[in-house]
Amino acid sequence: MKQVLQSARTGEFEVADVPAPAVLPGSVLVRIVASLVSAGTERAASEFAAKNLLQKARLRPDLVREVFNKVRRDGLLTAASAVRGRLDQPTALGYSSAGTVLEVGEGISDLKPGDRVACAGAGFAVHAEFACVPRMLVARIPSANVNFESAAFTTLGAVAIHGVRTAEAKLGETVALIGLGLLGQLTLQVLIAAGCRVIGLDLHPERAQLAAKMGALAVTTSEAEFCDLCLRHSGGHGADCVLIAAETASSGPVNLASDVARDRAIVVALGTVGMELQRKLYYEKELDFRVSRSYGPGRYDAAFEQKGRDYPIGHVRWTETRNMEAFLQLLSDGKINLDPLITHRFPIEDALAAYDLISRANATSSLGVLILYKAEEIVPRRLELVTSAQATTGQIRVGLLGAGNFARGILIPAIKKDRKTRLAGICATSGPRARSLATKFDFEFCTTDEDEIYSDSSINTVVIATRHHLHARQIVRALEAGKHVFCEKPLCLTELELKEIQTAYARAGRHLVVGFNRRFAPMIQRMKQFLHEAGGP
Repeated sequence: MKQVLQSARTGEFEVADVPAPAVLPGSVLVRIVASLVSAGTERAASEFAAKNLLQKARLRPDLVREVFNKVRRDGLLTAASAVRGRLDQPTALGYSSAGTVLEVGEGISDLKPGDRVACAGAGFAVHAEFACVPRMLVARIPSANVNFESAAFTTLGAVAIHGVRTAEAKLGETVALIGLGLLGQLTLQVLIAAGCRVIGLDLHPERAQLAAKMGALAVTTSEAEFCDLCLRHSGGHGADCVLIAAETASSGPVNLASDVARDRAIVVALGTVGMELQRKLYYEKELDFRVSRSYGPGRYDAAFEQKGRDYPIGHVRWTETRNMEAFLQLLSDGKINLDPLITHRFPIEDALAAYDLISRANATSSLGVLILYKAEEIVPRRLELVTSAQATTGQIRVGLLGAGNFARGILIPAIKKDRKTRLAGICATSGPRARSLATKFDFEFCTTDEDEIYSDSSINTVVIATRHHLHARQIVRALEAGKHVFCEKPLCLTELELKEIQTAYARAGRHLVVGFNRRFAPMIQRMKQFLHEAGGP
C-alpha cells in the first residue's frame, strides 16, 4: 500500500510502498477514503524534522533530558544507538481520516466490516491506504448524508468542540475568536451551532471574509477594531469568553484576549501560541486562562486510547471519542458546512504536493487540504524488495518476527555478519518500520503478516524477538511449520504454554534455542569466572 512518510533525520517526505497493517486486538482495520492534512500541526512537525540535531535540541529540551537520562541509566553507547535508531525510523504522518471498516480485531463487538467511520490519532489515522486504529479513536459516521471528505475533518472538529466546552461558552453569549484558519473556522461553526454570537479576528482578509460568510457576527483584521467590536456587541462589558485558535510563538494573542474579555471571563488557548501573560489585566479582571488539550478527555491516556478503557459517562460526559461522535452528528444535522473550507484535493500518489503547498511561506490560500485514496479491496501485507535467492545446501535462511530496538541493534547485525546466513523476511506490526529495517539490512521481503514467515518454504529458521506474551504461540506455529526456532528470552510465561511447546518440539524434530543473552555479557562472564575460582561462597 502507499503511505506518506517523513524521515526523522532529514525531514524529507516520500510516498512509500509498505505492507498494510495487520488488525490488532482492540482495533479495526480501515480502508481509508480521505484524510486531512493539518496545515498547522503537520507543517510544524515537518519543520521540526527538517532541523539539524542542535536545532532540535534547542526546540525540544525534554528530548535532550530523555537522552541524558538514558546515558546515565544504560551508558553512552546504548543511548547513542537508541538515538540513531529513532532517527532511522520514518515518521508516519497524519491524524485525521475516514473510511470503511474491513476487519475488526479481537474484543470489538460494536463495529463490523462495512461500517463507515472517522479515525483520529497521530500514528494511527495516518495518510495511508489502510490503517489499524484503536477502537476509542474511531467514531461511526451516523448517516449516509455525511461523506468521507467531510468525516475526514472529525479530529480537528473534536479539537474545536473540546475548546468550546473548555471555554464553557453558553447560549446567547458573545465570544471573541482570535485566529480564523482551519481550526478557527471549525470553532466558529461549532460556536454558532451552540447559539453563541462570534466576533472574529484574523490578519488575513480572505479568512476574515470567509468567517463573515459562515455566520460570524462581526470580523476584522485590525486588533484595535477587534477591541471596539467586542465592546460594541457586548453592551460595553467585553466578550464572555475568548478562544485563541492562532498559531504563533508570539504572546500577543493571549494578551489581546485580556483586553477584549469581560471581568472574570474565560480565555482558552486551542492553538500553539506564546503564553507569557501580562499579569496586570489578567489580575485586574480575574481572568481564567485555560489550555484546551487536543480532542478531549482520554487524549494521551494509553489506557483509554490503546487499551480501550472508556471513562464512565456519568463521570466524564465528553471524552475524545464522544466529541468525535458529536462533531459527526453536527455534520449529519447540517449544522456544519465544510464545503467552503475544502481548498485542495490530492490523490495519494501526489501527496508530496500537499506538503509543498502547506510548507510555503505564504500558505494562506490553503485551508482544508485533503488526500484521497482509491478503493483498493486487496490488503497487501507482503512487500518484495529483492529477488529471493535460491537456498544453498547448509544455508540458514532467517525469517524474523519483531522489529524492536533489540532486534535492530543487536540481533540483526549479529545475524548479518554470518556468511552462511541469509536474512530472508522480516515481520512487524508496523509496515513502515518493517520496510525501513528490511531496506537497511537487505531482507528479501517485509510483511505485517507472520503467516508469510511460516508459509515461506525458503525460510528454514525463525527468529522471534517480539513481546513476551507472543513467544509461546509463535514458537509452536514455527515448529509446526517445520522451522528451526531461535527465541529471545523468555521461552514462555506459563506452565501450560511450556507443555504446548514441549509437544510441538517433540513432533517437529527441529532445533529450538532460547537466547539468554545476559549469560554472554562481558560482566557476567567475568563474574562467572570469579565465582568459579572462589570455589564457593
